[in-house]
Amino acid sequence: MSELGQQLVNGLMIGCLYALIAVGYTMVYGIIELINFAFGELFMFGAFITIMMMSPEITLFGNTVGMPHLNFFLAIIIAMAVVAVMGVTIERLAYRPLRNAPRLAALISAIGVSILLQNVAQSIFGSQQVPYPDIPVFTTAAGAPKAFTLGGVYITYFQVFVVVVTVVAMLLLNFYVRRTRMGRAMRASAQDKRTSALMGVNVNKVIALTFLIGSAMGALAGGLYGGVYHAAWPLMGFNPGLKAFIAAVLGGIGNIPGAFLGGLLLGVIEALGSAYLPMGSQYRDAIAFVILILILSLRPSGLLGSTVSQKA
Repeated sequence: MSELGQQLVNGLMIGCLYALIAVGYTMVYGIIELINFAFGELFMFGAFITIMMMSPEITLFGNTVGMPHLNFFLAIIIAMAVVAVMGVTIERLAYRPLRNAPRLAALISAIGVSILLQNVAQSIFGSQQVPYPDIPVFTTAAGAPKAFTLGGVYITYFQVFVVVVTVVAMLLLNFYVRRTRMGRAMRASAQDKRTSALMGVNVNKVIALTFLIGSAMGALAGGLYGGVYHAAWPLMGFNPGLKAFIAAVLGGIGNIPGAFLGGLLLGVIEALGSAYLPMGSQYRDAIAFVILILILSLRPSGLLGSTVSQKA
């Protein structure tokens, strides 16, 4: 029973990280119907920028450069701000000129941006893993994670922090989209951009804000992911990015609560599958794609979606 509990805890934690990235996918798709595959790389930059801000020095372009050595909480906020600006810039330069072009053109542009960001990261940080600094609040003086045992299940304080931050972020985001004026503008634009513009909604501003929020969520996930796995590397966003897309489809793409639910379910199913299926750990990544095939075959609209597209 303790092993099952341990796998559930691990699955919930990684599922929360998938959910944060999936929000970026689902918000952008809900408004402009674009799968922004560059979110995985924004996630990666979130981890790297967090490391930069936390370290006393770091190697950039092959040279050692002094860094501000900030605490984790301030570092991850800065990373979210920087990556949010990156997301808005990408939308302005790579996606907005193609907004009225065929969807395939925008999709190819998204893949191109993803590859570009991977290569930029390799040029800046190198191709090797960059270690994540210890977080004093969550680690002992010897560098071991602070943890407690509940019913035989080993839980670190950082895992609890990841889950709490994700739940709070999702609640705040859902409140913003449902209860604020700009949130209503986002939902109106998701339903019909042309009519919304005729009613006075600044659609370009709404789309830019959507990219800003989605990118910031991806950066938050990257900073937390680096803290969980104690490293960052230029290709780290590929698998989590794909799995977050699957989580968005699973929950119902275009639906924010669906992205959260899809991320949690995907994380738990992955953890349980890798633990209990024969050779499950070797096929951990394949489990996500099996889920994608099943959900597209049985319920293409997702768990919280409907036959009529349900927008964020």
